[in-house]
Amino acid sequence: MSVVLLILPDFLLVALGWILLHRLGWTPVFFRDLEKLVYYILFPALLFQSIVRTPISLGVAGSLFQATVMQVAFGVFMAWLAVPVLRPDRAAHASMAQTAYRFNTYMALSIGSSLGGSVQTIIAIFVGFAVPLVNLAAVHSLARQHGRLLRELVRNPLILATCAGLAANFARLDVPGFMSVTLDRLGACALAAGLLCVGATLSLHAMRGQARLMSWLISVRLLLMPVAALVIGMVLGLSSAERLALLLFAAVPTASSAHVLAARMGGQPEVVAVTMSVGTIFSAITLPVWLLVGSHL
Repeated sequence: MSVVLLILPDFLLVALGWILLHRLGWTPVFFRDLEKLVYYILFPALLFQSIVRTPISLGVAGSLFQATVMQVAFGVFMAWLAVPVLRPDRAAHASMAQTAYRFNTYMALSIGSSLGGSVQTIIAIFVGFAVPLVNLAAVHSLARQHGRLLRELVRNPLILATCAGLAANFARLDVPGFMSVTLDRLGACALAAGLLCVGATLSLHAMRGQARLMSWLISVRLLLMPVAALVIGMVLGLSSAERLALLLFAAVPTASSAHVLAARMGGQPEVVAVTMSVGTIFSAITLPVWLLVGSHL
């Protein structure tokens, strides 16, 4: 019961976001602007502050980077394994494959903050390392805009915030008190606003006969990725906190940015939205189980 109560506030915020858009008449424009605020201002502040707060050694950062690469690579491989096994529609698969290896950053960091210790800091590092990897894989899958990829990555606010946070951490720089308080308050806004945006993107329309592929990708995201995280944590000899953070990072549902990317690159955002929505709903069942497993690491 304590594990369920741990994640319940996050799912209540997701539900509130859905109610605001679909039942209370708040406009999609409002949520698009809110998501832009979270992505460019609030969330980078949270990442930077989370990383700066706890001292990190180069050795630890190296191990976390290795774990992130292995985790994302496993997700990409399993997503593409669906092609020879299921023989899906190639256009639908190109759009939907990313839902297997993308991760809901807002949910991971929000739950991580509830777990205490250095878990949120470790997840923030995972996020920074994983963002360029999953974007490379997703853009390659959609096979458009390759010439813009490098520019988009070097300007990504999440990557910039992570690099700045790691640099400040390794240099042991002290953030001035007033700035630290400001970043804390921005970060607190980021999690709640981000989860509201997740709820606003939920949709169960436009199945379009992709149930088998959707089931495969959701199973990879919610079941196989956490199993891989457990194995990777043991193989690399990660600490208990690092293994718990990696497990949580692997167990959260996919991100709403998958829908945005598919829409911007001429894919099939409708089927991506369905896959994301169903996965988020089922994660209410799987996440408590994986957190219970993680509590015994």
